Amino acid sequence: MTLLELDNIQGYLIRGYAHMLYSRFVYLRITDAKATKAWLSNAWKEMTSAKHFHDKSKISSTHLNLSFTHDGLKALGLNEENLDAFSREFRQGMVAPHRSRLLGDMDGSSPENWNWGAPQNEPIHLCLMIFGNDKKFENNLEKDKDVCLNYYRELASEFEINGMKELFFIDGKTQPNNKEHFGFRDGISQPIIEGSGRVGDKDDVIKTGEFLFGYKNEFGVYPDTPLIVKDQGDLNLLSSDAGGSGLKDLGRDGTFMVMRQLDQDVKKFWSFMNENSINPDGTVNVEESLKLGAKFMGRWQNGAPITLFPDKDPGISSLVNDFGYAKFDKDGLKCPFGSHLRRQNPRDNVDDHGKKESLKLSKQHRIIRRARLYGEIYEGSPTNLTPNGEVGLLFVCFNADISRQFEFLQYTWSNLPKNKELYNDPDPIIGAREKLEAGEEQNFTIQDLPVSKTVKNIPRVITVKGGGYFFLPSINVLRYLSTI
Repeated sequence: MTLLELDNIQGYLIRGYAHMLYSRFVYLRITDAKATKAWLSNAWKEMTSAKHFHDKSKISSTHLNLSFTHDGLKALGLNEENLDAFSREFRQGMVAPHRSRLLGDMDGSSPENWNWGAPQNEPIHLCLMIFGNDKKFENNLEKDKDVCLNYYRELASEFEINGMKELFFIDGKTQPNNKEHFGFRDGISQPIIEGSGRVGDKDDVIKTGEFLFGYKNEFGVYPDTPLIVKDQGDLNLLSSDAGGSGLKDLGRDGTFMVMRQLDQDVKKFWSFMNENSINPDGTVNVEESLKLGAKFMGRWQNGAPITLFPDKDPGISSLVNDFGYAKFDKDGLKCPFGSHLRRQNPRDNVDDHGKKESLKLSKQHRIIRRARLYGEIYEGSPTNLTPNGEVGLLFVCFNADISRQFEFLQYTWSNLPKNKELYNDPDPIIGAREKLEAGEEQNFTIQDLPVSKTVKNIPRVITVKGGGYFFLPSINVLRYLSTI
């Protein structure tokens, strides 16, 4: 069994901080590398690690983590030779033209329309992730907000003297019952990193190297890690390459972090469900509208898998995670093959592969997802939720191989319309396009007997507003970076 150095791993990767209902993601540019490194020489001690405390009184009311872009590491002073040791995807960034095509970032989601992360925007060098929790009040968003923002103000008062300029921030919130803005319970199905101390179903336990550099992955090899190829800084602070190259490892206990700001068109989503769930008298069949939404998502609004509850939401908040596609729904008659969650993680039912091979393939493409919501919904009926201004998801995920994990899911399993028994079916949540060529269709197929049903002309309900690839170093590496 792999044993992780939990006190060296930044905590957001493993812990998720679900008890902290308010967060602020602050994006900064380095203006004085010498001053920033001086700050970092002490700030690494403040970073929240993944170490688990059984005694809740020892858990801090604030958490802090830090990540860098490629431009940020360069601005800090990392040598070109050492920058080149990072993966191509991280070096090129999310907005390289071919990558935009691969990720489906076009039309309104094209980087030319982004608020941040694109060439026309001021370059981001680092992201501070700040979380707060008022331990005297359980599940109190406003109290957690006060704690988070008080800590932010304390940090922000020294940004300038520490050689950093704040560009903007995005505040993340957790809604009641942990539901995202479309109204579905979120954050339930997560992989378990081997050696992290978390427990769960063995099919959800993934090799450490899928998420952390310096450990073997699902292929039984060490992932490509950024190595120090040209001596720089205090190398005594770094571990040696576990792969045996003899070089020092900049990646050990670190990972890549993907961030995307996804604006959600809640009105359009539920209007489409309602329009396709009309009674003979022209009124909306609310029950059928909710059911259609659940088939698009692959889970009922309260979290229950539709493989176990195919006809109706059981009506209670559910943490049940036993989808068992091969066991309960091999033919997709309960949970459609094209549903968002089934595409993102087909588990034991990948195309025509058997259960064992399917699980193996699924494990090779998992990501750890850490999303936070922004904006507010004015409550309405479940099929008529009313936003208060822009609302959306700050999508965050962690993976050691951006290409094989995040990008593969986005392109191959989400944006590729031809899949198992699917012909013009993109991912109905994140894969639909705004503009189609003449004669093109984008539909959603609901497997049924004797004939499958087709929901035609599904709309795009997500607009990308910004994004980037970040490196989340270990705490030791943060300390090392202050010495370069």
